[in-house]
Amino acid sequence: MKETLAADASTGDWSWCSLDDLAVNTARALTMDAVERAHSGHPGTAMSLAPVAYVLYQKIMHGIPAQPDWAGRDRFVLSCGHAGFVQYTQLYLAGYGVELDDIKATRQWGSLTPGHPEHGVTPGVEATTGPLGSGFATAVGMAMAARRERGLFDPSAPAGASPFDHFVYVLCSDGDLEEGVSSEASSLAGVQQLGNLIVLWDDNRISIDGSTDVAFREDVPARYAAYGWDVHNVDFHSADGGYQERPEAIFEAILKAKEVCDKPSFIAVHTRIGWPSPNMSGTERVHGAPLGAAEVAATKRVMGFDPEQNFFVDPEVLAHTRQLSDRARDWKVQWDAAMTEWRVREPQRAALYDRLVAGSLPEGWKEALPRFSGAETPAIATRTASGKALGALASLLPELWGGSADLADSNKTWIPGEQSFLPASPQVDGVDASPYGRMVHFGIREFAMGLSLNGMALHGPTLPFGATYLVFSDYMRAAVRLAALQRLRVIFVFSHDSIGVGEDGPTHQPIEHLASLRAMPGVAVVRPADANETVVAWSAILERRDGPVALVLSRQDVPVLAETPQIGAPGADAVGRGGYILAEATPPSGDSSHWAPVILIATGSEVALALAARETLQAAGVPTRVVSMPCVEWFLEQPDEYREEVLPSEVRARVAVEAGVADSWFRWVGIDGEIVSIDHFGASAPNTELFERFGITSDHVVAAARRTLDRCLGRGVVG
Repeated sequence: MKETLAADASTGDWSWCSLDDLAVNTARALTMDAVERAHSGHPGTAMSLAPVAYVLYQKIMHGIPAQPDWAGRDRFVLSCGHAGFVQYTQLYLAGYGVELDDIKATRQWGSLTPGHPEHGVTPGVEATTGPLGSGFATAVGMAMAARRERGLFDPSAPAGASPFDHFVYVLCSDGDLEEGVSSEASSLAGVQQLGNLIVLWDDNRISIDGSTDVAFREDVPARYAAYGWDVHNVDFHSADGGYQERPEAIFEAILKAKEVCDKPSFIAVHTRIGWPSPNMSGTERVHGAPLGAAEVAATKRVMGFDPEQNFFVDPEVLAHTRQLSDRARDWKVQWDAAMTEWRVREPQRAALYDRLVAGSLPEGWKEALPRFSGAETPAIATRTASGKALGALASLLPELWGGSADLADSNKTWIPGEQSFLPASPQVDGVDASPYGRMVHFGIREFAMGLSLNGMALHGPTLPFGATYLVFSDYMRAAVRLAALQRLRVIFVFSHDSIGVGEDGPTHQPIEHLASLRAMPGVAVVRPADANETVVAWSAILERRDGPVALVLSRQDVPVLAETPQIGAPGADAVGRGGYILAEATPPSGDSSHWAPVILIATGSEVALALAARETLQAAGVPTRVVSMPCVEWFLEQPDEYREEVLPSEVRARVAVEAGVADSWFRWVGIDGEIVSIDHFGASAPNTELFERFGITSDHVVAAARRTLDRCLGRGVVG
């Protein structure tokens, strides 16, 4: 028996009546009408999956339509997000707040029914989906989070007896399974034995290009058996070529899947796309375009509907499907009683749960963070400082959990003394593991890791982190983008941030990656200058709840700077403002009211170079200010007055220095400034030699400062 069974596998006796048939066909008719009105959409899959989705919403899943974010709910992810009406029609029928006018307004400005499901837009939508495979991998993260949180809040309850037990359901398509990320996530889910995860695959064998045989031929159920999944098959086709939907077979397959506690379950459902369209079902013509008025009318006739009526819903159907709210009240009463009993039994865990749901941090947590002294530690890699911060926070913030893409020791994301998040059996030699452990072995699966982190965050209320090398952020870029779209509280840790990687060479040296991540709306890219700035950055990250963060860290040692503030010291909050004056200019006259004629802006390991360049320039009589800019996005949030204080507009002699492409710095240096950067790929050599050969040195910063200052003075503008 697996340690966490997600809910009582019994959902009652099977029942089906003529109103259920009518409700399924109503979902199909609404789908056709909505796509016709919008002149775009994907009706085919939504039509053929209508009975599957109806069984899930009306016969299987626990949820409260009036309270879509109820903590005790089952989760549903529509991985084939192009078929959004699979979900929208069920949310409407069940009474989740999607109404008929929303169905009519699909794909329009401000609609609750956008072209693909969007978390935070449509009540009842658990995750933003559409990029195929992403929903699948996100759901794996949700299932992992459910188990981790079971361990945090109610580890001693018998399997299936905790208010924190529930299932995660996924509907996916051929396209989802063709995308490589679903393979990554499926393999991970099999290793993790996620018995609370049930995936239903729409095996309709049609894509935009026609038959999937042109590109997709493997035995998918056998593949999932090889991954270690529990596999079931439901086929609506008969041997004589007929087709008959059997919703009771879906119901029975799901109940069987719920009884398997030590494996995720995969249910292959062989459907006919666009059913029951008489002329287009089973073809690519019904996949991604309106059926056309004639075929819509013909399909309505097949279903016994009046072809002249659009968006028609029989009041008896709506009354029937919205009885779900009555059943939901009973579930809520039972769940509330279980929560009350749990609070009495586990008062300390209940206090933790309440704190996490409220999004607060414990008293005095910052005091545990490390402080670094240059006298004691002259230089240390920011990845190492980050690891020390994580270790210091571990006992105070049990909500902070995650892992790495097989690089935990390298990017310093392994928290000492913590157990691996793994099933109890089979045991792995040398690994201290628990189903409720903290450290996740994502394996070499960056994309699946990123999407799983998104699922963990969506599930709530914990705070996940995941790490890899910055150069491999390319592998997971789509996951970071989806985190940003959903404003998820995820910490992406990217170490080995520049040519400082050294001998590993250009394949492992990020060049364009900082600019690429900064170009993504909603992502805060944080590249701290030294150990103390890294620790303060961690504190700022933990205090924010407004979207994903990319924490970018050095492999090589960097000096512990006297100028950067330690945690808790005066001025430490300036790090959280994204940019601040690290070293002020000293005018030759001693007149502190004179604006610095040169400003050097730097991030990460290059801040030390800017400070060294400042010394040279100051000694030569050039007043020079150094601005540390650990996070451009945070700096842009600041009031105009603060930004003007740090970067006065009248000071046009500016130099930005960063060991990456120059693109993201032009806005800060203006037409008179210069950028010391690397706009080509790296090479294999010791990092000190690479910085010298590629011109990322204090001497080059000094030369750039002199050029921009000469340019400004020659044009008669203030330095």
